[in-house]
Amino acid sequence: MIDTKIKCLITQAQKNEITEHFVYEKLATATKDKKNFEVLHQIAHDELNHYQFWQKYSDKQITPNWFKVWRYFLMAKILGLTFGIRLMEQGEKQAQKLYQRIARDLPEAMAIHEDEDRHEQQLIHLINEEKLRYVSSIVLGINDALVELTGALAGLTLALQNAKIIAVSGLITGIAASFSMAASEYLSTKASEEIKEKNPLRAAIYTGVAYILTVLFLIFPYLVLPNLYLALALTITNAILVILLFTFYISVAKNVNFKKRFAEMTAISLSIAALSFGFGFLIRVLFGLKI
Repeated sequence: MIDTKIKCLITQAQKNEITEHFVYEKLATATKDKKNFEVLHQIAHDELNHYQFWQKYSDKQITPNWFKVWRYFLMAKILGLTFGIRLMEQGEKQAQKLYQRIARDLPEAMAIHEDEDRHEQQLIHLINEEKLRYVSSIVLGINDALVELTGALAGLTLALQNAKIIAVSGLITGIAASFSMAASEYLSTKASEEIKEKNPLRAAIYTGVAYILTVLFLIFPYLVLPNLYLALALTITNAILVILLFTFYISVAKNVNFKKRFAEMTAISLSIAALSFGFGFLIRVLFGLKI
């Protein structure tokens, strides 16, 4: 006989399963890729089976958490299937504790959980997604823009001492660099063995667009703030924000260490900015610039 407390835990597990079933089912219905449809439909089917397993012990019909269903569905549609699914599956750490508590009275609980986790990880790796295939191209564009433009703007701030000239100089530098990076990515992808997985032109577009969007975000403070050093401080803040958001995305989608990657990229960008700021001061003194 299962006591009331364990039944409440089983009801929670049951709700998790039916919620995830509807997330996967909605994603399967929305995808145009046949392979992705099959993968997502299989996961949805597994989640429904687990829901039915718990139902035998709860004797209840449980409705899904529709807020979570729509939240994860929209995240997956906007930020990519792999990101949405992995973010949702991070909740499995809490679910694991739940299963462990249930397993004290119902040993089958851990077996179901382990089977589900293993099966879902296998299925997630099968998902064919453009966003993830081209993520290296996007990373290239963002990382280069962060390092080069943060450094360039820091140097120009002390050398030129004029917000509009700094913004225009940064924009010209950024646009030229974005074309250069896009061309390099095109040639690199075309020459690599990944050509079957990645279209060189598309990879170049991802790199170029990522670069120029990052450039615009970094230059923006110089267009709206009269104080140069406040503009530089906001530019560096913007750079850290971009690093934070994109590192979070990569850490979830690619299963990498968030803290290590964030610390590394932030340290590189800030070090380059500090060095460039020093060189800007040196150039201003050596050439006697007065703008």
